[in-house]
Amino acid sequence: METFNHNLSSLFSQLGLNNSKEFIERFIAEHHLVQHEQLAEAKFWQPSQSRFIKESQEQDADWCEVIDQLDALLRK
Repeated sequence: METFNHNLSSLFSQLGLNNSKEFIERFIAEHHLVQHEQLAEAKFWQPSQSRFIKESQEQDADWCEVIDQLDALLRK
């Protein structure tokens, strides 16, 4: 089985978002999750983005590590 090392830039690209360092930093500064809010359920995602995050987590896909990283960054 082939594994991939994804990073925030590749995740943002996969989600159809600008993947520049500046955009990612601004996105993290402008968006936050509350204590028990699930990342995939956040109001700022489009339905397809939410679905991708949820399905990746359910399937324990190779995106999980970077999705968890984004989750943690949005809770600071």
